[in-house]
Amino acid sequence: MTRPRIVIIGGGFAGYYAARSLCSTVRDKAEVVILNPTDYFLYLPLLPEVAAGVLDPRRVTVSIPGTAPRVDLVLGSASGVDMDEHRVSYRDADGRRASLAYDRLLITTGSVNKLLPIPGVAEHARGFRSIAEALYLRDHMIRQIELADSADDPAERDARLTFVVVGAGYTGTEVAAQGVLMTTGLAGKHPRLAGRRPRWLLVDTADRVLPGLGANLATTAARVLRRRGVEVRTGASVAEAMAESIRLSDGSHIGTRSLIWCVGVRPEPLVQSMGLDIRQGRLVVDEYLSVPGQPDVWACGDVAAVPDLTRPSEITPMTAQHAQRQGKRAAGNIAATFGHGTRRPYKHHDLGFVVDLGGWQAAANPLHVPLSGLAAKTVTRGYHLLSLPGNRGRTTADWITEAILPRQAVQLGLVHAADAALNTDQPSA
Repeated sequence: MTRPRIVIIGGGFAGYYAARSLCSTVRDKAEVVILNPTDYFLYLPLLPEVAAGVLDPRRVTVSIPGTAPRVDLVLGSASGVDMDEHRVSYRDADGRRASLAYDRLLITTGSVNKLLPIPGVAEHARGFRSIAEALYLRDHMIRQIELADSADDPAERDARLTFVVVGAGYTGTEVAAQGVLMTTGLAGKHPRLAGRRPRWLLVDTADRVLPGLGANLATTAARVLRRRGVEVRTGASVAEAMAESIRLSDGSHIGTRSLIWCVGVRPEPLVQSMGLDIRQGRLVVDEYLSVPGQPDVWACGDVAAVPDLTRPSEITPMTAQHAQRQGKRAAGNIAATFGHGTRRPYKHHDLGFVVDLGGWQAAANPLHVPLSGLAAKTVTRGYHLLSLPGNRGRTTADWITEAILPRQAVQLGLVHAADAALNTDQPSA
């Protein structure tokens, strides 16, 4: 007899951990299939260290077949869901149209770069959500330092030495903190740039960095950034982006060839076409992560508006911590439909956050205990090693190598600008 099939769309934090959990509970009763464009799970929190040349990109890409061998991987991108026919349509790795039948469906398509309707941003900004974007940024920073060294025009040199990060949330703060260390070290190796420090700006409309996190994390991060010379521009945004400069909302013009877009994310647009209830661009689900009116469909992670049972009337924020735990809970509730355990609502209490600021600096509040400096750095790296589902030994080796040897800084030229362009296929939600 053919076993029922559980199809999981997406291999991010929610989908990856759901797949692993399901294989340990109902693998003998059901076929578990994960539909994902790549054969790896990307550990996004360490992506800034890839861009800064601290980690090899393979460290943050965890093989799905290698770490979840009992999951059937289908390479492709979902393009639609027919809930009447119980089928998921997709394009495979060669661009061909295909479909998958399902008996249970878990939607974990995650999120994409959030694009705001600002003139020039789509053409001149670069996002930071993928390995390609991180590798492009790494090459780009090295290239700008080298071109600044050879430039004779002072204005061009200043522009090439200026880097603007838009968005002072978790990602933007870490990118600026890691980037200023990398580019300052690179500039020191070029005699013509002696005495010239790269200029970094962190811009956000909020009134402080890390606006969604605790005040102690924000205070520590702001102090470290300013000590390194990063200009934190709060209450401001980009009004226009051009090839060689940007204009801020306060009217100031800044010459730069580097606009790094870390404004935020929006739910992956697949759910907009499903004809289901949407809240803040996210698919409405109940506390059990099931889609109302669709007994065989669940959703979790960034794409789902999951009720926050610790804050009535609110939905859970779009964080990796929530996505991972929701994936495991969704797996448990799906397993319950096969007679394995009972379904339970998703309820999560904040255990704290960690922010790696490069070098020996970090900010952390494990169990709401504020830490900074070396203590926070130890907790931060320990947390990432425990959370990383693979490559732990190699990641540790890279960190040790970084601590005792000079950083390697060469352009690989593997990613072109078009491959790191912001996604403009769908309007922002």
